[in-house]
Amino acid sequence: MLEFRILRTARREHSKLTTLDFRRADFGLFRDLLGRIPWDKALEGRGAQDSWLIFKGHLLQAQERCIPTKRKSSRSTKRPPWMNKELLGKVKQKKEAYRGWKQGQVAWEEYRETIQAAREQVRKAKALIEISLARDVKDNKESFYRYVSEKRRMRENVGPLWNETGDLVTPDMEKAEVLNDIFASVFTGKCLSHTAQVTEGKGRGWESAEPPTVGEDQVQEYLRNLKVHKSMGPDESHP
Repeated sequence: MLEFRILRTARREHSKLTTLDFRRADFGLFRDLLGRIPWDKALEGRGAQDSWLIFKGHLLQAQERCIPTKRKSSRSTKRPPWMNKELLGKVKQKKEAYRGWKQGQVAWEEYRETIQAAREQVRKAKALIEISLARDVKDNKESFYRYVSEKRRMRENVGPLWNETGDLVTPDMEKAEVLNDIFASVFTGKCLSHTAQVTEGKGRGWESAEPPTVGEDQVQEYLRNLKVHKSMGPDESHP
């Protein structure tokens, strides 16, 4: 009987996701590149869609030259928002102190002081990030509600529903059947009369209505109120 071992190193998986690194961006060159383009000639005689495609193309070209990309680490995404390099060092020291104490190389007093110092810094970091999120909640709602949702351990379920006979339904299977019947009624024709009335009423109003007009002031107002913390949309343009 032959026995053998195959020794190999574990393959490390690296994240292939990339994101824009705004800390190393050259915004001066970015403004200069966009300022050199003769927009009046480039957009002359173009429609809204063609003008947008031309602007988007120049914007993405300038973005590619001026804003480098970086690999998005999967490990850093799992860290809490209050964790930084200094706290990571403290946590590492705490683990090393615990390992040394278990092996008899570190005294109990030294190990206790290391633990207390690490815990105190973690408490302060948590308090500071929560105060910062609460202070900037009006300008950065996404970060605030993301932090709150991460603190929730339980998600609320669907509440009781009324079925067609007027009875209150609480079991999950019966609630699923009620929701399924409601969704299926869109295709079975049970709500055709109501849908026809709504569609007919809307059609009458649009026949005599004038097409909407969009002014330059309205566009500038929307641009000023863009939420900079939003991610890129289907147009691949960052707010």
